[in-house]
Amino acid sequence: MRILVVEDDPRIAADIVATLGAAGYVVETVGDGEEAWFRGDTEDYDLIVLDLGLPKMDGLSVLKRWRAAGRMTLVLVLTARGAWAERVEGIDAGADDYLPKPFRMEELLARVRALIRRSAGLGTSVIEAGPLSLDARQMRVTRNGVPVTLSPLEYRLLAYLMHHKGRVVSPPELLEHLYGDDDAHEANALEAVMARLRKKLGQDSIATRRGFGYAVAQGTE
Repeated sequence: MRILVVEDDPRIAADIVATLGAAGYVVETVGDGEEAWFRGDTEDYDLIVLDLGLPKMDGLSVLKRWRAAGRMTLVLVLTARGAWAERVEGIDAGADDYLPKPFRMEELLARVRALIRRSAGLGTSVIEAGPLSLDARQMRVTRNGVPVTLSPLEYRLLAYLMHHKGRVVSPPELLEHLYGDDDAHEANALEAVMARLRKKLGQDSIATRRGFGYAVAQGTE
């Protein structure tokens, strides 16, 4: 899962990046509204954490531009505590949720998980596909009830496929959400991670649709 953090306070941005990174997300960060608008308009993110008090262009204007352009990326707005009018305006402008400052990183992480879960049509943090079960809250994977130890890259790849179970995900999309804006990785890197993942979960755990991409094999026994 790929997340953009838009925050001009370096300390807060660093804390958010560390928290989300430790939870298995690919995290990128920018510190002003103009760069945020450009990145959100041209890049594909699963969610954007957007502070409203930004230099160059305020966060509310950024959000309105995204929505006017048809960009429907999930947006979690950060606002000053007590600024209820600002929060209402943010929700009306298209924000999916808001979090008043100061906040605990645990709550930020919980809200991020909930937004991504709901966007995938999931009711809980536990996603199941055939014998596989992934608990996004605990970052825990099991196969037929037996825990499976995965590397961060392997977990990230499986989590993306599990959140998008029911459809085939193309290699370019997987690469983008596995590594973010680091273009040094190519298809063979994805294949290497996929091979290690299948070795741990079973060769039939992830199906290949030649010419199209990969999908979690939901009927695997």
